Parts: sequence; C-alpha cells; structure tokens
Amino acid sequence: MSSFSRDPNGSVLPERWPWLIRGFRKYACRYVSKHFHAVRLSKSGGLLASGDEPLLIVLNHPSWWDPLIGIVLSRAFAERDQFAAIDAVALERYRFFKRVGFVGVDVKSLSGAAEFLRTGTAILSQPRSVFWVTAQGRFTDVRERPLALQSGVGHLAASMTSGIVLPVALEYTFWTERTPESLVRVGEPLKITEHPGLKGKAWTALIEGALTRNLDALNVETMKRDPCTFTELLAGKTGVGGIYDTWLRLKSWARGRKFDPSHDAAREEKP
Repeated sequence: MSSFSRDPNGSVLPERWPWLIRGFRKYACRYVSKHFHAVRLSKSGGLLASGDEPLLIVLNHPSWWDPLIGIVLSRAFAERDQFAAIDAVALERYRFFKRVGFVGVDVKSLSGAAEFLRTGTAILSQPRSVFWVTAQGRFTDVRERPLALQSGVGHLAASMTSGIVLPVALEYTFWTERTPESLVRVGEPLKITEHPGLKGKAWTALIEGALTRNLDALNVETMKRDPCTFTELLAGKTGVGGIYDTWLRLKSWARGRKFDPSHDAAREEKP
C-alpha cells in the first residue's frame, strides 16, 4: 500500500491506517495512564471539539510527552481525519508513525519549511481535518517568554480559506502523588474568516499572543494545585505501591473502610 495519497488539487497527503490509529490511541492512553496521575483539562478554558471546520491546533512544546498527550486529546476528534507535525529525523526512526498521521518536518531547511506549508495546506483544505503542530519547534520551558513560535505556523494559517486556529497549552507538574499531572488548557479560537487578508507574519504574532495568554492562565491554575478546577480526561497511577500501599490497605480493611491509595487520603487518615 502506498504511504501517500493525493487531494483533488494534486497535493500529497500522508495515508493513514484507521485500524492502526485506533490501536495506537488505545496503547498511548494506557502508556500515559501508567506514567501520570491524571490528564486534566482546565474548566476555565474552551472546549476541544469545535464543529466540522478544518482545525489547526497549535501547542507549546514543553516535553517529550507532548505527542502522546496529543493522542489522548485526539479522542475528542475521533471521527475526523487527524495529522500531526513531528521532527523529520524522529519520523525516520519511528516510521510506523506515518501510518497514524504524523508528518515529518525539517525545520532546519527552506525546502523543509516549504514542504511543511505545502502538506499542511493540503491537509487543512479538506473538510473535518485536524492538524496538530507544536509550533515552538524545540523543547521549551513553560515559563519562557516570548514563546518564539516558528513563522511557518503563521504562513499556514494565512493559507487557509476557512477553519479555526486553536491554541492549546500544556504543562506537566507534580502535586500530591508519586506520578505527575498532565494539565491542558484550550485558549480562544481564532476564526480564519474573522481575519481576512492577514499575512503570515501577522498571523504568527496573533497565534503567539493567544497561546501566551492561554499558557499564562494555565500556569496560574497549575500553581493553585486544585484538581477541582480541571476535568479529568484520563485517570492514571495513584498511590505509592509496594509494601506501603499493602499496609494502608490492611489498615483500611481493619477499620472497615474502603481503601483509597491517594496520598491526600492517607495523609488525612488518623493514626
């Protein structure tokens, strides 16, 4: 089977295998749940689902985990055709990623930038399409300002005739459990039709401003350490495990209580 297909305008599009996408999404969710306490979506932000228009999702890039968290979030668009940009070198190492919709990007060459724009435009010219882009182009601390987005994302937005640019902020932090929290916040949607004639450089600035405000809001919520301000999208590891949890389980049983492995529950329990 060929690894590419063509849209009606002749642009080359990556060909995905739906059965592999479903299987890999399940695997990614299980893998994330083993390494995180939870994946949480901020209640103060927007929603992931946004009609049927083409959707360019722009994320910050704090860690290696970003693509896997993106796959967890992609469940909100399970019925859509989804693609994601990834470093071209990494894609060569993990070639099966091509079959689940990853697109290689060479950020170090002009030809690579041109190919990113060409492929992204082809993807976003299709109805019900989603294109995920970590637009900083490198791992960057969530507190670094300015975000310094790559200009390609603005040129891609400028090439769209319809659709939405959606800024999504990611942050990873430890709260009370042994495993970290993965926190997500959706920012203000930028409708393409509300900015007619906007050029690539101006679009980059517009997207960077929206993503910065969104990330600033998520930073504040992260420091508050209040899970009630988030919706839990995926539950993961709780408790310490081993002898410690076995002892707590026995103590709960002896007292006729339901065992709760969370650290907060153990701390609140009287000796």
